[in-house]
Amino acid sequence: MKEDYYEILGLSKNATAAEIKKAYRKMAIKYHPDKNPDNKEAEEKFKKAAEAYEILSNADKKARYDQFGHAAFEGGAGGFGGGGMNMEDIFSQFGDIFGGAFGGAFGGGGGFGGGRARVKGSNLRIRVKLSLEEILNGVEKKVKVKRLIQAEGVTYKTCATCNGQGQVTRVTNTILGRMQTASACPTCQGAGESIDKKPSGANAQGLISNDENVSIKIPPGVTDGVQLKVSGKGNDAPGNNGMSGDLLVVIQEQEHTHLKREGNNLHYDLYINFSEAVLGASKEIDTLTGKVRLKVDSGVQSGKILRLRGKGLPSLDSYGKGDLLVHVNVWTPKELSKEQKQFFEKMKDDTNFKPEPTNNEKSFFEKVKDMFS
Repeated sequence: MKEDYYEILGLSKNATAAEIKKAYRKMAIKYHPDKNPDNKEAEEKFKKAAEAYEILSNADKKARYDQFGHAAFEGGAGGFGGGGMNMEDIFSQFGDIFGGAFGGAFGGGGGFGGGRARVKGSNLRIRVKLSLEEILNGVEKKVKVKRLIQAEGVTYKTCATCNGQGQVTRVTNTILGRMQTASACPTCQGAGESIDKKPSGANAQGLISNDENVSIKIPPGVTDGVQLKVSGKGNDAPGNNGMSGDLLVVIQEQEHTHLKREGNNLHYDLYINFSEAVLGASKEIDTLTGKVRLKVDSGVQSGKILRLRGKGLPSLDSYGKGDLLVHVNVWTPKELSKEQKQFFEKMKDDTNFKPEPTNNEKSFFEKVKDMFS
């Protein structure tokens, strides 16, 4: 079982953003690989701290983690969310948190032993449509992605502007004295390299468009709008030191013909005629796992809710399933034959047809309350 992200950073679940940042920075300095050479245990703690910080420092990811735990970020090719992080991910994504702490002996925070930070390519975003049946069990989707990759035969040389450092330093005179600032090199955009040989068809960065089939494993119970991440399947970064961006997968839930979703619960409208309401009936309804025979008792009232436990959708954290709530609607005919009209005319004053709700008959608001209990 994966360790709790709060426990990794030594925090309580009500920790503030500032406390999360401070705790991560402390652990990153303590377990940095340059400070602990050839120490696999320290390297593993360094990675775990970075993974925990990636989730807890992002308000949306933190909210999903607080609600669903690790299950909110599992099941993706290459690891969704924080899963499957490597050292290059950590240094490229979280170098800003280190500030000046890794200067000098720690090589400027660029990686193991110094040098410039790796430039990461841009992310790609796609939408994947899922039916409720696919959401029920989880699914593996194969999609075609158009991404930029390094063209075959492209070569790069050290950037003449920054001499391969990836950043340029500027000194300005202010009323407080001389101030030195560093920023990404405007020529190579921080890569430390500029293009030397560009093959035909490649763009100015030596990249070429390529169609690639990507397999995406989607866990059960996802909801509309959830974003999953497939690491390394975005655009390549130019240069020999670059790393690929990520593919961001946004879930789009398709509307079902008979069922409506409410969280993990499903709703089904069952229409019965007046005779069935009076005499009772056996009705067949659609569920996500096939048809189910349902008994409707005689004398059922319109608005009655029948609950089929466990026939809803699974929660993303794998803790049980929701229910299928069947709403009984008694259909009143709009046109009647002469004989039918005569029959109901006789029944107007019949005591069996007189509405007499008892304490057992729940009000509309009580029924709504039961739906969410």
